[in-house]
Amino acid sequence: MERSIGMVEFSSIARGIYAADQMVKISDVEIVTASSVCPGKYIAIVNGEVAAVKESVQKGTAEAGEFLVDSIIIPNVHPGVFPAIVGTADPPEIDALGIIESYSLSAMVIAADAILKSAELTAIELRLGTGLGGKAYFTFTGEVAAVNNGIEVGSKSLGDSGFLLNSEVIASPSRKLIFSLY
Repeated sequence: MERSIGMVEFSSIARGIYAADQMVKISDVEIVTASSVCPGKYIAIVNGEVAAVKESVQKGTAEAGEFLVDSIIIPNVHPGVFPAIVGTADPPEIDALGIIESYSLSAMVIAADAILKSAELTAIELRLGTGLGGKAYFTFTGEVAAVNNGIEVGSKSLGDSGFLLNSEVIASPSRKLIFSLY
């Protein structure tokens, strides 16, 4: 079964909660996360089969009205994106570490999917807005060459949209740092 992910970002928390309810009532999707994010916005992320996610996101964007910030749909999303969003990714070990940072939550989800599809990489965390002043970042691991490739792919994705803030690769991160990542 092809899984997809959809996200709607709202400038109003109240409208976001209302629209998230409508999104899950209209089609057979599951909520990945629906929560307030900095700076005073709300995101609703759903997953399911492509047609259901499209219907859900269309409903969310229609209900958002003037409070719509952005929306995305990624068909056939990399399965590592889901645990990274909800903070349940638990990589067996961390080799090289890639960190990429964005001004856009939606663009970061798209970039994270592209990064994970670009090489043999494992997601660590995809942090979307909470405690970040509206920014987002993605951390991932793999062999140094794969992480460098992932950073290149993610930087191109975010750079093309103008949302790349910064990216870094740590070839051999300290174990002391690793324990602080998740």
